[in-house]
Amino acid sequence: MSIRRKIGVIGARGFVGAELLTLISAHTQLELSYASSRQRAGEAIEGAPGKIYETLTPVEAAQRGADLVFLALPNGVATQWVEAITKTAPDTRFIDMSADYRFDPDWHYGLPEQNRDALRGAKHIANPGCYASAAQIAIAPVVDVLAAPPAVFGVSGYSGAGTTPSPRNDPQKLSDNLMPYGLSGHIHEREISQHLGTPVHFMPHVAAFFRGLSVTVNLCFKTPLGEDDLRNRYQQAYDNEPFVTVMDEAPQVRDIANCQGAQVGGFALSADGRRAVMVCVLDNLLKGAASQAMQNLNLVFGFDETTGLTPKPH
Repeated sequence: MSIRRKIGVIGARGFVGAELLTLISAHTQLELSYASSRQRAGEAIEGAPGKIYETLTPVEAAQRGADLVFLALPNGVATQWVEAITKTAPDTRFIDMSADYRFDPDWHYGLPEQNRDALRGAKHIANPGCYASAAQIAIAPVVDVLAAPPAVFGVSGYSGAGTTPSPRNDPQKLSDNLMPYGLSGHIHEREISQHLGTPVHFMPHVAAFFRGLSVTVNLCFKTPLGEDDLRNRYQQAYDNEPFVTVMDEAPQVRDIANCQGAQVGGFALSADGRRAVMVCVLDNLLKGAASQAMQNLNLVFGFDETTGLTPKPH
């Protein structure tokens, strides 16, 4: 019998933390070591018999001996946990769900479709942002022929704003509304640009639905592309990817809620072949966060990448 890897979750109260706990419980090679949440301390953890939420300090977490720790924390607080746990348990592996390490060259950027080989056996992984994942999936197959920065119009469900009350997760303020925010210099704009190696213009919005997101991407090309060439680029990039589905039509958010993969399509090509519009949708809590992190965990430990997950049908 194979040894089950012990997993810790820091910041288990939030939407992403809850999804991680569900995925850990469904994974045959994993065992939950602990889940730390001040707000839920003492409550039973669904799907983990005998386990309760705890309130742990970084030093206490370090003493629990997890093989890998998910950091499902707000931006700006991961470092204290990484440093304290590493000091006591230097072999611990980390997958950080925040933006804290996405620009750090000492951490591997966890978008498997672009960086799979580097993730195998990695010790430190920065899980990508939800918008950044969708935008890169939509742009990467044509990044070498772009003539101008892609324009990315994004709309996310309000779960993307987290559980801390704000206008962006207030159903009353979102009712009959589409709320723009961070329209210049958003951290996802910098993340997409850095990891694609080309400038990108990003315009995020939040809407009244709970989960899922859509990006509509305007792409301008140096030389004309034919429809077959455009389609072939996406099919060659993703036909063998277990969690990306290429579609003829533009995919819709409602079709990917609670799904662990992304859908990309549309293929709206201008008459002169110099401009195309592509759409990518994914569940921001899953392929945009938790199930993508589980893909990365599988690569870290040498499991089949789809273990504990539901890949696209073939």
